[in-house]
Amino acid sequence: MTDEQTTRTWQPGAPGSLRLPSGRLVRGRGLRHSLPAGDTPDLGVYLLGKQPPEVPWEARWLPWPDFRLPRDRELARDVLREVWERAAGERVEVACGGGRGRTGTALACVAVLDGVPAAEAVSYVREHYDRHAVETPWQRRYVERFTP
Repeated sequence: MTDEQTTRTWQPGAPGSLRLPSGRLVRGRGLRHSLPAGDTPDLGVYLLGKQPPEVPWEARWLPWPDFRLPRDRELARDVLREVWERAAGERVEVACGGGRGRTGTALACVAVLDGVPAAEAVSYVREHYDRHAVETPWQRRYVERFTP
C-alpha cells in the first residue's frame, strides 16, 4: 500500500475495526448505536431486512433479515468480495442492527476471502472483533460453507 492508501483506511484500534491477516481493516458496527467519532466510511455495506436510511457516503444494501441469512447468496458473495477488495485502500464498514449476528457473519466470510480457513473464521472474528459475533447455528454453518 502507498502512504496515500494507508491514510484512507481505518486507524488500527479504531472502534469496531477488524484486522484481517493480510493487514486490511474493516469496521463492523451496529446501526442502533451512535456513529463512532472520527473518520467516516468510503463504503458502507448494510445488512438489513429493509432498505437502510440514507448516508452521506457510498452504500450498498444487502437484504438480510435479522437472525437469518442473506436473501441472495450470489449477491452476498459479490458484495463481500467488494468489501474485501476495497478494504485494501479504503475505509469500509459492514453493519446490521446490533453489529453482531449478521455483521459478524459477514466479517467471518470476509476473513475467509482473506485466507482464514472457513472452519476457523467464526473463531477468528469472535477473537478479534466481538466474542458474541455470529449468533445462530445457521449463520455459523453459512460461514463454514462459504467459498471465495
